Amino acid sequence: MEQLNPSDLKAILHSKRANVYYLEYCRVMQKDGRVLYLTEAKNENQYWNIPIANTTVIMLGTGTSITQAAMRMLASAGVLVGFCGGGGTPLFMGTEIEWMTPQSEYRPTEYMQGWMQFWFDENKRLNVAKQFQQVRIEFIKQTWTKDRDLKAEGFYLDDLDVQNALDGFSQKISHLNKVGDVLLAEAAMTKQLYKIALKCTGLKDFSRNPEQGDLANDFLNHGNYLAYGLAATTLWVLGIPHGFAVMHGKTRRGALVFDVADLIKDAVVLPYAFICAKEKMTEQEFRQQILQKFTEHKCLDFMFDQVKAAALSSAHGDEA
Repeated sequence: MEQLNPSDLKAILHSKRANVYYLEYCRVMQKDGRVLYLTEAKNENQYWNIPIANTTVIMLGTGTSITQAAMRMLASAGVLVGFCGGGGTPLFMGTEIEWMTPQSEYRPTEYMQGWMQFWFDENKRLNVAKQFQQVRIEFIKQTWTKDRDLKAEGFYLDDLDVQNALDGFSQKISHLNKVGDVLLAEAAMTKQLYKIALKCTGLKDFSRNPEQGDLANDFLNHGNYLAYGLAATTLWVLGIPHGFAVMHGKTRRGALVFDVADLIKDAVVLPYAFICAKEKMTEQEFRQQILQKFTEHKCLDFMFDQVKAAALSSAHGDEA
């Protein structure tokens, strides 16, 4: 078999990669120059190939182990790895979002340097936070306009409640002068979107609580962690450390991961968490649905575009 060079494994741009894997009850290993996972069946062991050159994130759930050789190959292909609980949540490392990132000193420098040019100025940092919220609203509008499955479930952009939630938040943003106020306004909009999702799906008695244990909350948790994986990949590839957040707090590890994941969460994860809860899907079915929608709506591309634009824009001194 022809051996691959590490450079060959980076041929597919991270922003164009299609796969996010959650694995459980298996052993991840290297064999004949490929990364495989081994499952133990009753009478035989089965090997399954992982196409690492087209993979962004691997989440290792309950009952998994990984060899040093496999980890070395995943690192050479630029794949992020996280250990997590059953079903994909939570990521271990306390309650923070943390990923085992490949070691590479040859990532771009211009994005980190551009980020630093505005980050230490509180007003410029606030403007980027507000810019992120505006493009978040635009992504909801873009996604809900195109997605036929959402329309079939009653999620319409011209619904009066949807317009009030999005336009009201958009108009508020330009007048806010503190990051804390932006966070409060964002939370209020998300609550409105929860109510709209409840109305569309006919679910009752929902309150957002990650520990609640009902399907809607579990699916929101699960989908959010998948979005965090894409956000962590975006930041690692562009060379921007997680700590340089614009909204979620300078002291929390993973803070910028939350900021970037928020760009796409309300557009994709929120409605499908309620739709899949209504249909009583399994976690695996929900995960496949979300990953399909991430690919369909080019969520990873969108994250890359917005973070690069924020890092390279020279207009951070202006009002967002």
